[in-house]
Amino acid sequence: MDIKTAQVIGDIIACYPVMRELRPHLTEEQFVTQVERQREHHGYALVYIKVGDRIVAAAGYRIAEFLAWGRVFYVDDLVTLSSARSQGYGGKLLDGLIDRAQQLGCQQFHLDSGVQRHDAHRLYLGRRLQISSHHFSKELDEKSKWNRRADGS
Repeated sequence: MDIKTAQVIGDIIACYPVMRELRPHLTEEQFVTQVERQREHHGYALVYIKVGDRIVAAAGYRIAEFLAWGRVFYVDDLVTLSSARSQGYGGKLLDGLIDRAQQLGCQQFHLDSGVQRHDAHRLYLGRRLQISSHHFSKELDEKSKWNRRADGS
């Protein structure tokens, strides 16, 4: 049960059923296009664990540098197939990503997780990841009500 890197389009397509559980808004075509664009322009890598002929867990990551933290291994996506959860695949993938971050000379390992993902939080806290900041976001659609400031302007 090794962690493999998606190298060709066939590998990316094979990861889609797992990743769809985390990113249901993406069609297979959108997923493949997005992964290819992120690989080309942002250093994104897609990795996975395969058991038999089925991919059971997948993750996407990139390396970035920040003034605050130095060289950071940032996990964009980490998901285990719902039918394969609680079998250690997510933990194995997370451990492998942390090892890879150390091998690549990163000073820190970061990931964001939705506030509702309690099972994932247990996994991360169990691996001694710390809740170190709040992540703020804003939709930038001009028509969006979210573009208004709190005072209504």
